[in-house]
Formats: sequence, structure tokens, C-alpha cells
Amino acid sequence: MKKIIFISLLIITHTFNLNLHAEYLDGNKILKQIDENMYSKTMVTTSRMIVHGKRRSRTMRVRSWTQGDTRSFSEYLSPPKDAGTKMLKIDDKLWIYNPQADRIIQISGHMLRQSMMGSDISYEDMMEDNETSEIYKAHTIGEEVFNESDCWVLKLTAKTDDVAYHTKNIWVDKEKIIPLKEERYGKSGKLLKTTEITEIMKIDKRWYPKKFVFKDVLKKGKGTEFIIESIEFDVKIPEIRFSKAALRK
Repeated sequence: MKKIIFISLLIITHTFNLNLHAEYLDGNKILKQIDENMYSKTMVTTSRMIVHGKRRSRTMRVRSWTQGDTRSFSEYLSPPKDAGTKMLKIDDKLWIYNPQADRIIQISGHMLRQSMMGSDISYEDMMEDNETSEIYKAHTIGEEVFNESDCWVLKLTAKTDDVAYHTKNIWVDKEKIIPLKEERYGKSGKLLKTTEITEIMKIDKRWYPKKFVFKDVLKKGKGTEFIIESIEFDVKIPEIRFSKAALRK
């Protein structure tokens, strides 16, 4: 009788552990944890964007203000030819101010697919900054080591058709809950763009990308590198910052 009870307890414990492991590896829960780690009410950053072209590279410095996942404002600080260029995103609308022409242009339709400032990122990419778990459903397809970090590999499938990328594969650091690598695919299944985080930093209790490379695989060149020089979370940003009036200031 004791033996039967012992075996029954072993079976129950084993089943409980399997269920706990399966729940822990649930792709949608991992995706939600990523969103919680990356999200903040407001954020102010200064960064460098280095576009590695086929023949030469060019570096731009940008100051950005972000509120949630619906509003953002960016101002290019250098080089001189790009300084003063500003971008404003409110919900699904995007405006750009060109200081040389003193014009505000709304980017929409097919223009969203164009390269932003000659980089590997498109305006469409810039617009897709809602929480990933709202746009995609996730499925854990494996575990791999990437850049010496143990990762879960998730396959993301878009919940609707009106997105830039129908599917994505992401490699998520198990300890830091941050996507170290990403592959973005079109509806045809063709690989379009990749992202790799090459350096991360810890701010308070969260891990965040410090340096990453964004690559349009359909373009020549070595991709676009982003390096965050400074970042502040949950700071107060004046409402006027997210207005069209701020574009000409």
C-alpha cells in the first residue's frame, strides 16, 4: 500500500512539474513579460544612428521623447545637414518637418515603406511600436544559445493582416527577458529584415538594449546601428512636445 501511495505521489509530482514547465514556456506569457520589461509611461533618449552603406557610413544623433506606445517626437541634432529635422507620431499618423524647406509633410500610404533618413528602418517600422503581445500571438518553438545566452525561440504570427510583417522569429534571453535577435518575414514567408542586440544595459531593475543592428536584407550594406547614449524612464514631458506646433520650434 505504501509503495502504491509513493508511486502515485511521484506521478502527481511529475505531472505538476510538467504542467508548471509548460506554463512557464508559454510563448504568449513570455511575450507579455517582454512588453512589461520594455514598456514605460514616458521615455527620453539620446542616441546615435549609424547607417553602414555600401561605400561609406554616416552618423546621426537623435533626441527622442516617447509617451506610451501612441506618441513620440524626435529631433535630429547632427550632422549639420540633418540637424533640425523633426518627426512627430500620434497614434497612426506621422509628420516630418524639413528645416531646409520649412515644410511639414505627413507620411502616409506607400510613403511609409520608404527608408527613414537613408537607414535600414522604414517609416512603417517606426510606426509599429505598440506592445508586441497586442499585435502577435506567440508559440515557443525551441531553445537555443545565442551570443552565449540561453534563449527561448518564439514564432510570432500576426493577429490581423494590416501589419508590416506577417510572422517573426525572436530569440529571448531567458534570464533578462529581452529579445536578442529577431527575424521579420513578409506574407510570402520571405525574410525581409533582421535585428540583433549586441550590447545591453541594466537600468534600475530592467534590462534594455544599448546597442543593436537593424538590417534590411534586401538592401546592400552592413545595416543600421543604433547606440543609446542616455535614457530616462517615467519622466514628465510637457504636452506641447507632442503637437505639430513643436515641429517648427
